[in-house]
Formats: sequence, structure tokens, C-alpha cells
Amino acid sequence: MKLVLKIGGAALEDPARVKAFARTVVTLAQHDDHVAVVHGGGAALTRTLNELGHESVFVDGLRVTDARTRDVAVMVLAGQSNKRVVAAIDAAGIPAAGLCGSDLGLLRAERKRADLGFVGEVRSVDWRWIDLLWSAGAVPVIASIAPDQHGELYNVNADEVAAACAIACGSDALVFLTDVPGVLDRNGEVMPHLVASHVRDLSVAGSISGGMLPKLEACRRALGGGVRSVRIMPAAHVEKLNQLADGLLREGTEVLRA
Repeated sequence: MKLVLKIGGAALEDPARVKAFARTVVTLAQHDDHVAVVHGGGAALTRTLNELGHESVFVDGLRVTDARTRDVAVMVLAGQSNKRVVAAIDAAGIPAAGLCGSDLGLLRAERKRADLGFVGEVRSVDWRWIDLLWSAGAVPVIASIAPDQHGELYNVNADEVAAACAIACGSDALVFLTDVPGVLDRNGEVMPHLVASHVRDLSVAGSISGGMLPKLEACRRALGGGVRSVRIMPAAHVEKLNQLADGLLREGTEVLRA
């Protein structure tokens, strides 16, 4: 089974939760699953920018990224956050290799929108390097930084990176581990299932907003690209991922094809 896990948000700020995530990754890998990890690090990036006196601005759930913000993002995401996850997985019992999009030409991006600055959108994934790491028994850990064809680096939404990677490797499942229990309805209750074609209607109705918008768009894109199973679930319950292969996982929201 090929599995792409995306982790970000407050989960990466909690050492105990990072350790629990790493233990789960190792357990899955030891049961012959090929696991790839994609991570964000928005909380750490915002904190670092604040410490530098640089305000964070978001549009449609995406961080507006000028050149200075981009450079700090490279430092935090491809550096501190990436190596923290790599070290945790290695300590849990399996070697991990930290990468960003510019390593080995793994990802290629282009500017997403002029008003967002150095925010990129993935255009290609060279998955052969991930296959090589899997064949060597290692877990790839991918930070959401990617270059364009001219070598200009972009900050890419990690949900979009996870979807692109899942599509490229023919992943059986893509799981987004979040700070919330799942996609919530208007009453604040978790929706156990959500049809991807309804995402835009919910957005227009105001039922979903902020960071959930790019996450659900990434879910829709992954399903359209052939990924069989997509789920948004709380990182606090990461240990329950062991139920995924048996079809017993009920945490969070499963996003379905139309």
C-alpha cells in the first residue's frame, strides 16, 4: 500500500505529537506500507516572521509571500521543521530522508498568482527518487518549497504538495492530519463523508473558509488524479491510522468522488 501523509499546523509545534506521528509512520512502514510524509510548518513560520517584525497576510487561506517571507519560509520549512520530523522518524526506528522540491529536482513549480507573490503551484513531480528511497527502506519527508524552471524558489501550500505527490506515485491513500476533528457542518459537527463536487458549493455558502479551502481543493484534485482514498482527520488521533488498511478508520472526514 502506498500512503502519503500530510502533517502541519500545531501538531508540528508539539514534541509529543511529533513523536506519536513518527511512531505511527514507523509502524505503517514496518507492515510493508510505502509511506511518504509531506509537511507544512505555518505556525512556526508565522512565529518566526513575528519575531522578525514581519506581518503575515493571508488571502483565500494562502500566505502572501514577498521575497523576505519566502526566504524565511525556506529556512523554517526546509530547515527546522523538516529536520525535526526526520529526526523523530529516525529515532522511532526507521531511516528518513528530508527533501524539499529543489532536491534532486523532485518538484517543479510556477507562480500561482501575481497578488500572492512567491507562492507557487506544483507543475511536476519526479517520483523516481521517492521510489529509490522506498526501495532502500527509508521514509521520504518532503517540505513544501519548490523551484521553477529557472531555479526561483516558491513557498507552496503543503496540502497542494501532498496531493501532487499522491497523484504522481499512484498512492492508495492520502491523509491530511490537522488541528481540527474534520470538516465541520454549519452546526459544528464533523461530517463523516463529503462529496468532492460539493466543496465549491460549501465555500460559496460560507460553510468552509480559511485554511480548509486549499485543503479541500487538494482533496478534490487528488481524487480527480486517481488517488483512491482521501481523508482529513485530527493529528491528535494519529495512532488510529493503523486501522486504515483494514477499512476500519472512522476518524475525521472522508472525502469522496462524485
